[in-house]
Amino acid sequence: MSTIESLETSINLVWVMLGTFLVFIMHPGFTLVESGFTRSKNALNIIMKNFLTISVGALVYYLVGFGVMFGDTVGGWFGKNGFLLSGRTDIDFFVFQAVFCATAATIISGAVAERIKLGSYVLITLAMTSFIYPVIGHWIWNGGWLAELGFTDFAGSTVVHLTGAVGALISVIYLGPRLGKYAGNKVNAIPGHNIPLGAVGVFLLWFGWFGFNGASTLAADPELVPSVIATTLLSTSAALVSSSLYTKLRYGKVDVSLSLNGVLGGLVGITAGAADISIGGSIIVGLISGLVLVLGVPFIESTLKLDDPVGAIAVHGLCGIWGTLAVGLFSTSTGLFYGEGFRQLGIQALGVLSAIVWVTITLGLFLFIVTRFASIRVSEQEELAGLDYTEHGASAYEWKDSLLDQGIQSQADKPGYAGGYLADRLNRGTIQ
Repeated sequence: MSTIESLETSINLVWVMLGTFLVFIMHPGFTLVESGFTRSKNALNIIMKNFLTISVGALVYYLVGFGVMFGDTVGGWFGKNGFLLSGRTDIDFFVFQAVFCATAATIISGAVAERIKLGSYVLITLAMTSFIYPVIGHWIWNGGWLAELGFTDFAGSTVVHLTGAVGALISVIYLGPRLGKYAGNKVNAIPGHNIPLGAVGVFLLWFGWFGFNGASTLAADPELVPSVIATTLLSTSAALVSSSLYTKLRYGKVDVSLSLNGVLGGLVGITAGAADISIGGSIIVGLISGLVLVLGVPFIESTLKLDDPVGAIAVHGLCGIWGTLAVGLFSTSTGLFYGEGFRQLGIQALGVLSAIVWVTITLGLFLFIVTRFASIRVSEQEELAGLDYTEHGASAYEWKDSLLDQGIQSQADKPGYAGGYLADRLNRGTIQ
């Protein structure tokens, strides 16, 4: 006979598993966003990278990563047991965390699209899922040194998103920009081939995020879960409004690609504080997230000259930083705006800085070693031909792009072409 306790356990299990399925749906979302926002000749390669991320990531996390992240702590720095789930009975928790781990790794995929070797990307995924991401997770989610200080990151603005974004940043620095992206001070637009496909991906990510944040409660709490879902919805909605409105005011038209990324920025921004920030506060967080995104994308591409085809560094990095710091401002229990002083904000800032330093050192050193033996980038001829052909010997579509794609701007130069804010500014003149 079922007891109240066993029934409660079963309901909680179902809720976490449902959240796991929703987070898994985010991976096809990432795939559609990345392939839609890039050129058709690389679509198969992006599909394959995302399939490899979830598959390789899950296996490596089972073998090593979960133990490093949730094993018994060694001085608050990393776990020492639980590898291959030895001694663990919470299989549901492992599966939920495994899809989170793969999410952190797949953030890198979009930023390095169209010029990285498939094997090199797999090596980065191995490093991220086995050790780099799990160590940060241990610091924050398993009673590590940051958790002891009181650092708060409910569902991963720092643990997942900032970690993945810094990994993307370091990888992009090692790779360099795509051919033709920069010519002196001029930033050339390389439009995505299918924005509607990317839009469907954004909707899937938004849908999956309800599980990403909602199931991070780890229980079907009738008070907490609805609040988390509400803050997730309203923060994201506010981010879409602010990003689209700002592009209208700044560029004269609503930029679709930036607005879609505004949705993702709003999701990332509320993730750290979804359980700690009020519904009203979440709207403010979302409004600011949208602006951070719209200002961040051109700063990264035009000022820093870092070629990120899908805006992953801005979405997950800059909005991840903002979302983490927002807890120190808007948390109803510890936030500055609720009369609790600067302590929480300082701890949040320390956590952000620690994650940036950790990923920069570890992945930077890893790629330094790897690149001593071979380049992680495809050849110029392979990049021009497209990675679908050179890496997979096939095409995503029946029609083929030119083998020697010398005219990456030809489409952007057509009268009336609207391919995003960079293309629009390109048509007006040099982007400084």
